[in-house]
Amino acid sequence: MAEALLSVRDLVKHFPAAGDWFAQIFDRRVVRAVDGISFEIERGTTLGLVGESGSGKTTTGRIIVRLIEPTGGEVVFDGIDLLKLKGRALKAMRKRIQMIFQDPASSLNPRKTVGQIVAEPLRVHGMVRGRALEERLVHTLELAGLSARFLNRYPHELSGGQRQRVGIARALAVGPEFIVCDEPVTALDVSIQAQILNLLMDLQEELSLTYLFIAHDLSVVRHVSDRVAVMYLGKIVEIWDVDAIFSAPKHPYTRALLAAVPRPDPEAPPRKVLHGEIPSPIDPPPGCRFHPRCGRFLGEICREREPSLVTVDGGVRVACHLYRQGA
Repeated sequence: MAEALLSVRDLVKHFPAAGDWFAQIFDRRVVRAVDGISFEIERGTTLGLVGESGSGKTTTGRIIVRLIEPTGGEVVFDGIDLLKLKGRALKAMRKRIQMIFQDPASSLNPRKTVGQIVAEPLRVHGMVRGRALEERLVHTLELAGLSARFLNRYPHELSGGQRQRVGIARALAVGPEFIVCDEPVTALDVSIQAQILNLLMDLQEELSLTYLFIAHDLSVVRHVSDRVAVMYLGKIVEIWDVDAIFSAPKHPYTRALLAAVPRPDPEAPPRKVLHGEIPSPIDPPPGCRFHPRCGRFLGEICREREPSLVTVDGGVRVACHLYRQGA
């Protein structure tokens, strides 16, 4: 493998199941949002993180940028453990790691103009002032596909695609190396999605960016990613190169996700539908967490033993008892 810019090791995040502190005294259960995951992202590449809603994707991204504190594990960025940073060291690192949020309507301050929104991270970090600030704002907006005429507009005056471009410009303003993209096109019209995806890919090439791209739409992930990590109920069940995972998926859950992708061919054979909903992360199934919904259930071993990620043919890492038994 090439140099890993980001390494996540045994990351865990458990939330209290009950809401307020008083209720937590009587309800000690936890929501196992992220339950021991590990992956690496090579410099200049994109890792797509996919899975159903509730699988822990967004929580993972927010931990990496330190919006949420983890229960355990390590997040090593360029040789530095991010989870050990505090104060000025953490503030300095935030210039290198940024995030693009899912809903541009709720992630932008409605009381501030576009110029104020994009300038805020620059002022927080004391990077530029005066005329240099204005020039930096115009350049950053142009990188995101907007012109200087948007500087004095408010978010409610913009379309959904334009608001997301502002969110992208805000992330780019401080010159980051790594960006967590949390479903950045989910809230947009299909016609706009391709424009934003192409913009992100162009920016990656131009600025040598590294992405963690969180999504549930596999067609989107295939378009932008170099490698894909499939997540289910707080666990990563498969990691592989994007072309290989789409042509020959190993884990039954990955196969089910791919089978659910709409196909334009009316003569295509019927798809195998994934039945049931993702179980509660408060009380996940024992053993393999996917076994209640798995079409290749092996019995006692799946019900009682939790599979770990193992490397099988072609370099794919998969957590499934099918491959431990050589099937």
